[in-house]
Amino acid sequence: MNVPNLITLARLLSVPVVVWLILSGSLMAAFWIFLAAALSDAADGIIAKRFNAETVFGAYLDPVADKALLVSVYVTLGAQEYLESWLVIMVVFRDVVIVGGALLFQTVTSSLTMRPLVISKVNTFMQLLLAAVVLAVDGYRLDDFGAVELLAYAVAVTTMWSGGVYVIKWSQDAAAMEETPTQSRPEAAPERAPAAVEADGDAAEDSKVVKLESRK
Repeated sequence: MNVPNLITLARLLSVPVVVWLILSGSLMAAFWIFLAAALSDAADGIIAKRFNAETVFGAYLDPVADKALLVSVYVTLGAQEYLESWLVIMVVFRDVVIVGGALLFQTVTSSLTMRPLVISKVNTFMQLLLAAVVLAVDGYRLDDFGAVELLAYAVAVTTMWSGGVYVIKWSQDAAAMEETPTQSRPEAAPERAPAAVEADGDAAEDSKVVKLESRK
């Protein structure tokens, strides 16, 4: 296991710690650990690309760690009434749709590739930023000057946008794969034509023989 994967694994293991700190009311400590986890999301990717250390395992582990962190923190913040319930439901539902869609796509096509879209990266950043701001504002009792509400709507828009784009993309890819066998069928038609001609020729010869025999 290389360094980027170890960083990603550390982010995944930080999830229960952050959740416990939020539930126990230690929001300041939760903020700093969450911030470190959020920054590690960028660090592991940069290191992997810089030192050519990208792996298939890391490509699957990274989104799992991201979703585990964000979903767990959002559900906990919602349960503690630091975030609106409608936003938490939207974030969780979007991830359920994406994970379920990915599993279905892999089951049907066996060709799933983990390539996050640009809008998905924007959505992840907005979700991380909102959670960090909420923890900082409530932990240090700061005035957010409306930033939390503004970020909440930004998260809602990017969440719906990214979820919809994934559904449309996978649907189009699956439909394209379904059409591939149909498009290849006409190419086989000319190969069967000679057999049909030969069959017709044999039938014609048989008819000639019958006619000759009848004349005799």
